[in-house]
Amino acid sequence: MDIAWGLGFVLVAWATFFAGAPSESNLILPVLTTVWGLRLSGYLAWRNIGKPEDYRYREMRDHRPRSFPIRSLLTIFALQGVLMWIIALPLQTVHPSGTPSVVLTLIGVLLWVTGFVFESVGDWQLARFKSDPTNSGRVMDRGLWRYTRHPNYFGDFLVWWGLYSLALASGAPWWSIIGPIIMSVLLMRVSGVTLLEKSLKDSKPGYAEYAARTNAFFPWWPRPVRKGPDN
Repeated sequence: MDIAWGLGFVLVAWATFFAGAPSESNLILPVLTTVWGLRLSGYLAWRNIGKPEDYRYREMRDHRPRSFPIRSLLTIFALQGVLMWIIALPLQTVHPSGTPSVVLTLIGVLLWVTGFVFESVGDWQLARFKSDPTNSGRVMDRGLWRYTRHPNYFGDFLVWWGLYSLALASGAPWWSIIGPIIMSVLLMRVSGVTLLEKSLKDSKPGYAEYAARTNAFFPWWPRPVRKGPDN
């Protein structure tokens, strides 16, 4: 399901493009969505294929094994399908009429590029860090991870606000803002930062100190950590 997440948005973007009146003016949305979706799905496939099942799904399976098939159908596949439909509202409601807004297009491209760099570079830096056996059990606090504890989630956040701005430039209604809002809530409060932080604080020695000096989401300079009299 995680691998299929990015590919689902690619399918939605191109289905919308060809269902309407395809033109060069609204080609940027499916193209940028495809670049983002293929990179994300490709990275997750490289990271997860051949590895044990995600601990969240394994816990769900072990908790109630007999009801797992129907529960996973409803709470994982169906739920993520609904979320994908809502988040992709900016992509689905594009209605080109005339020349796209130059200002909104520039804002959208800037947000998307910045977000894509944070997300892809952050994932690459973390993968490189984990590939070194000497870093086993250590906290990643280098590169982009020095300024935010979750540069990949922050990048995802910017990507979707960039796509929303590009959709507005091509005639999408303002109320499609519900898409990036839902994505932002998921990343910051539900399945992203909040869920991951709970496991990291318990499993990573030194993570509490890292969290004390580094912003959880929005990048900023590290804060000095005050040490007690015994340190």
